Formats: sequence, structure tokens, C-alpha cells
Amino acid sequence: MSNSQKSRTTVDIYGQQYVIVGDESSSHIRLVASLVDDKMREISSRNPSLDVSKLAVLTAVNAVNDYIKIKDQLERLKAELIKEKD
Repeated sequence: MSNSQKSRTTVDIYGQQYVIVGDESSSHIRLVASLVDDKMREISSRNPSLDVSKLAVLTAVNAVNDYIKIKDQLERLKAELIKEKD
């Protein structure tokens, strides 16, 4: 997609508005933003003294941790499928 075809979506994450430009649909971008907002609020409710910067870093750490776990699980499932084919 060229720059002119990218979607621009305004989202609200933890009380701040962001304009996100990307190849994904606006609905996808809103879903991602909503999940980030939910995770930030969840972490904040358990750690109310965190400032926003630390909260954002902890949210990113949680997201990457989840990503790595899912990626590892996918790799294991792929390996199982390959074994079953043999």
C-alpha cells in the first residue's frame, strides 16, 4: 500500500488520543488500541502508584511476553504437524 492508501485512525489509549497510520483496517487498529488500553488499566489497577511511563513499559513487557509464548506454542504445533505427516 502506498502512503495515500494507509488508514488513519484516531484512538484513545489510557486517556490520550493517538492518530495511528497503518496498512490495517481502522477496525483492526481500534481493536489493538482497545486491547492496549484494557491491559494498561488492568496493570494500573494492580499498581496504582505507577507513573504513565512505567505503566506503558510494563504493558509492553506483558504484550511481548504473551507474543513470545504464543509464538513458541505455534512453533511446537508446527513441529507436531510435521511429525504427524512423516
